[in-house]
Amino acid sequence: MQRREFLTILTGALAAMLPINALAELLNQTWNKSAFEATKLDEAIKGLNISTETPSKDIEPSKNIEIVAPDRAENGAVVQIEITSNITNTESITVLVEHNPTPLIGTFSFSNGALPFVITRIKMAEDSDLKVIVKAGSQYFTASKKVVVLENGCG
Repeated sequence: MQRREFLTILTGALAAMLPINALAELLNQTWNKSAFEATKLDEAIKGLNISTETPSKDIEPSKNIEIVAPDRAENGAVVQIEITSNITNTESITVLVEHNPTPLIGTFSFSNGALPFVITRIKMAEDSDLKVIVKAGSQYFTASKKVVVLENGCG
């Protein structure tokens, strides 16, 4: 009887681990190591396979990228940012900070019909441009905002 109980428990444990393994494989596929480990802004953008960017101010004013971030951040360890894309068919929003040790902060993907809006807190090492890249179809649109950091957040 003990062997059957053991086999039942073992089978249940293995079955429970299958979704975890599938999730781990999915994360490995979506993790862009070269982009996240880049130490320069251009390297991170190259790692994301972005070749051409169009400034969002060059398209219709109603179809732009809105960045809400402080002009002056008192503490670079906690800088709240809000990003809204008014660009039709937005698929993802990528956030980069040029003068951070690793410029790529993150990429946020959106499913069909999801509101392309991100609010998060980031760390900033020093005064820098906060750069946002929006992917819509096969095009990339960009906007940026200068943030002055009064107290260093990355150390």
